[in-house]
Amino acid sequence: MASSLGAQTPPVAPPMAPQQASPMAESTRRHERLSPAALPGDTVRVLWAAASPAALYLPRDEAATLDLVVHFHGAPWLVHQAVATRNRTAALVLNLGSGSAVYDRTFTAADAFAQLLSSAAQAAAQQRGKPVQWRRITLSGFSAGHGAIRRILRTPALAAQVSAVLLLDGMHTSYVPEGTTLANGGALDSANLVALTAYARRAAAGDARMLISHSEIFPGTYASTTETADWLLRETGVLRKPVLKWGPRGMQQLSEARRGTFVVRGYAGNSAPDHVDHLHAMPELLRDVWR
Repeated sequence: MASSLGAQTPPVAPPMAPQQASPMAESTRRHERLSPAALPGDTVRVLWAAASPAALYLPRDEAATLDLVVHFHGAPWLVHQAVATRNRTAALVLNLGSGSAVYDRTFTAADAFAQLLSSAAQAAAQQRGKPVQWRRITLSGFSAGHGAIRRILRTPALAAQVSAVLLLDGMHTSYVPEGTTLANGGALDSANLVALTAYARRAAAGDARMLISHSEIFPGTYASTTETADWLLRETGVLRKPVLKWGPRGMQQLSEARRGTFVVRGYAGNSAPDHVDHLHAMPELLRDVWR
């Protein structure tokens, strides 16, 4: 008589649960943090069309023309500190809420960014008692803040005004179909990446500057910054090379891709502290954008 065990079908493994960013507590790297400090400049509240006011840092330099860093998502004092050592540079910081969608929606109107720049110039002029003009404009975004940058860069006339872009562990997009990872046959929704890729090509040709930093965090329900960086590098034809060296704030750099003034740096870590490292590394990474 045949064994009943031989007739059994193998058990079917249950489907994998959606993965989220690792909740682990990472203690290998130092995760150094900046602290608020007195700066040689003034902080001005900027009211504009959006509900949330922006925080403008003005250097004591009395020049009528200043460079401007517009940063999305992050503590204003930290961003202000990151630009305080740069000559003739102001910093404008916006915090609009959670998720990249709110940043994207805020700049859907074609004139929204122009209104922001105009409101900042008016606030600066009122503070100084004389007109202020913006020269080179750098867009910087941490995490969800990249949503504003991708929306602004979709308009060619606005993209042409931007001299540099800094993305701090914050270039995401959805999977297609929704929630289906690459490993399970999904693809990246490239709609949110096209404008960033076009700007990367400009930087690779030396016509602009762009630096993208990313961690190894894998959200699972939407594309990671590693996956989007890989997609962008394939589209631009820029090769990633292995690197093993210390970065700012105790970060560990694992890879780098470079062509012209377009740079992508990959850093170790899949925990929340690793993500926040990128924001606190802004002083060094902002310097490297303009190196």
